[in-house]
Amino acid sequence: MDCGTIAALMPVATLTRYAWLSLAAALLTIALKVAAWWLTGSVGLLSDAAESLVNLAGAIMALAMLTIAARPADEDHAYGHGKAEYFSSGLEAALILLAAAGIAGAALARLWRPRPLENIGDGLVVAVAAAAINLAVALILLRAGRRHPSITLEANAHHLLTDVWTSAGVVIGVLAVAGTGWLWLDPVVALLVAANIVRIGVRIARASVLGLMDAALSAEHQQAIQRVLDRHGGERVQFHALRTRQAGARRFISLHVLVPGDWTVQRGHDLLEEIEADLRGAVPHSTVFTHLESIDDPLAWQDQGLERGERR
Repeated sequence: MDCGTIAALMPVATLTRYAWLSLAAALLTIALKVAAWWLTGSVGLLSDAAESLVNLAGAIMALAMLTIAARPADEDHAYGHGKAEYFSSGLEAALILLAAAGIAGAALARLWRPRPLENIGDGLVVAVAAAAINLAVALILLRAGRRHPSITLEANAHHLLTDVWTSAGVVIGVLAVAGTGWLWLDPVVALLVAANIVRIGVRIARASVLGLMDAALSAEHQQAIQRVLDRHGGERVQFHALRTRQAGARRFISLHVLVPGDWTVQRGHDLLEEIEADLRGAVPHSTVFTHLESIDDPLAWQDQGLERGERR
């Protein structure tokens, strides 16, 4: 592992501080939302508090997985521990879906047996304060997740943003009940909240599965890679067997570089060093593997599949 790769890995270890921030925010907002529910008796506010319990579980899992992901590569994990992040986002997606089911059950029960709300003004003030805390923390996590590319922090941030919209919807529902006297509006809003939570949970689960399945890098990164190869390629230098994947905050790029057979090893090596450096600059947090081949050797053109031995 070169010095550039080690330097790129170092920021990952600092991501746990954002997980601690998320954990503290979850504890504080749970207390505020439970107080709001206790003051008003609103099932919508109760559903909002239930979702914050999911935030707490997600924050705990994020802290654990980011700690593991920050560990350096070892003999048993030669590519590092970055994929641990997908376990965090996957668990959070499952918890989100379970919370949605619980919210929907409570809302249906309240829809069947409506109950008047109490202390609406005090309850809403507390709920809005909790939403403001979640919004501030979510924006911090989202920036950090994109800067260090961490699916764990991004999933946590999007979940907190969902919580903010959930709180906004619940507040609107409670105000609507207060203004119209229609008690059924409170559980209906809670059902809409549950539906939105399901949507977010499915999206996070999909991102986790794609990461565990070694899906290729995004189209934006693929284009950045191709621009680098276009600069170095030509009639005498060509490329094939390009493969990409992501494991947590790390991105991996591998390719074969075909050069004239009469080049010296040193000349070919110098070209590969230049290509690898340019790729790392174009795709941050990336580890690049290159393989040098002779453009004049027919066997080199067969060496493109994952299972080379089965193609001979």
